[in-house]
Amino acid sequence: MKDIIDGFLKFQRDAFPERAGLFRELATRQAPRALFISCSDSRLVPELVTQREPGDLFVIRNAGNIVPSYGPEPGGVSASVEYAVSALHVSDIVICGHSDCGAMTAIASCTCLDHMPAVAHWLRYADSARVVNEARQHKTPLERVQSMVRENVIAQLANIKTHPAVRLALEEGRVSLHGWVYDIETGSIDALDGATGRFVSLAAQPHVCATPASHAHAA
Repeated sequence: MKDIIDGFLKFQRDAFPERAGLFRELATRQAPRALFISCSDSRLVPELVTQREPGDLFVIRNAGNIVPSYGPEPGGVSASVEYAVSALHVSDIVICGHSDCGAMTAIASCTCLDHMPAVAHWLRYADSARVVNEARQHKTPLERVQSMVRENVIAQLANIKTHPAVRLALEEGRVSLHGWVYDIETGSIDALDGATGRFVSLAAQPHVCATPASHAHAA
């Protein structure tokens, strides 16, 4: 804990004064352009990976970068998605998985989670990805996990489309969806190409988007 407190003191002493004007502007309002949904994994820091400043991203983080389908009893993720789209009017939504994801590894390897019932229940929101992944042939356990990570990103993109605010924004062309997979070791990102259904290098194709062309908003 001492390291964390020391970090805050360093922020207050060095980083905050450098951004005093920015924080003054952010004191009473925020206008992030993107909603970024990622895993809670400590190795993936959305603001660091995207080099964004405070106020740029509205972030949701949870085990497995999961977005439950909209239902009669929406939870915290649903409320955050709705607020980002309806109140903050974000123009882009990114769902970002990552390599060596513990949640996806547990699903892909059928790990018993009886000792963590809350985790087991939460990961049921990735069932559609699990079913697809299990129906495919994988040469190695690592390949099985890597495939699960990607299938989960695709599944969560499908889930978020069931949210009324997102569905309306897509219909009106006000928002675009992006599906990313971040590689911890190399720092690279593969992005889902909605036109082909394949993941491609984001560095090589920076304009790739998961949203079908008919729904993509004008950049």
